[in-house]
Amino acid sequence: MFNALIMNKDEESGLASATIEQIGLDQLPEAEVTVAVEYSTVNYKDGLCLSPKGGGLVRKYPHIPGIDFAGTVESSNDERYKPGDKVVLTGWRVGEAHWGGYTQKARVRADWLVPLPEGLDARQAMAVGTAGFTAMLSVMALEDHGLKPGQGPVLVTGAAGGVGSVATAILANLGYEVAGVTGRPETEAYLRELGATQIVARDEINETVKRPLESETWAGCIDAVGGEMLARVLGQMKYGASVASVGLAGGAALPATVIPFLLRGVNLLGIDSVMQPYDNRLRAWQRLATDLPMDKLEAMVQPATLSDLPKLGADILAGQVKGRVVVDVNA
Repeated sequence: MFNALIMNKDEESGLASATIEQIGLDQLPEAEVTVAVEYSTVNYKDGLCLSPKGGGLVRKYPHIPGIDFAGTVESSNDERYKPGDKVVLTGWRVGEAHWGGYTQKARVRADWLVPLPEGLDARQAMAVGTAGFTAMLSVMALEDHGLKPGQGPVLVTGAAGGVGSVATAILANLGYEVAGVTGRPETEAYLRELGATQIVARDEINETVKRPLESETWAGCIDAVGGEMLARVLGQMKYGASVASVGLAGGAALPATVIPFLLRGVNLLGIDSVMQPYDNRLRAWQRLATDLPMDKLEAMVQPATLSDLPKLGADILAGQVKGRVVVDVNA
């Protein structure tokens, strides 16, 4: 028997709530690889899955959330993995449509796993998690579209959040000038410690203007906000620059014009971390192991246990989580 955080739905109210329960291996779903989970984390989607209505992501109850986990293979029917292998999982709708990582043991498809890269342990991998993985995919996409250090400042919106924190640290480590957008003035010192050289107040950039183009300011952008902020940023990009779009904390609508695309050749790059092909996953994790300073990663970490998750889920939906939460599922 082992511990798992399980969401159970009350049939009368239609609302779900979380409890820590003991379950057995026979209750896990059928799949090729059983993993002894060591750490998980908290992302925005986790907050949705932990909410009373499941955020529209949870298909059926009872359910174990947790879209990320890292640990050690305990048993495997797939030749790619053997007992003792260190692995990490992000995406593939694990924690949403499938049982996830808020448990001491998980059973998943071998195709969903990636070997833990040399240079990262399980705890560090979950300090990275989906948020950091997405940040690395964003940096890679910007570089693939021509971004190089010395071209000008790179804007990171939602900079104190999970994606933004890791993106800021990676970009600064690679020699980029980083401008971090935040609506929380108290996070300025934190962002400067991660490597941001400029802090942009959210109110300065969080609304659209009548002009479709403004002064060419940003050489690149990683945007976790969307909505009016993304629309505004598009009009401030340098000629030929790219924006990596990773989130919609500010809304899914995009009240923009096509003028930045037509007159400045701006690129809007969609970043998906859920269904990324295996080879690109490997590339991103290997880059994380080399391009993300571990001291900066450690400075982002907020430790947690399974019992902390219901509150943390609500906090991240309210924009109150700074950096990265690392959940020790065995504590």
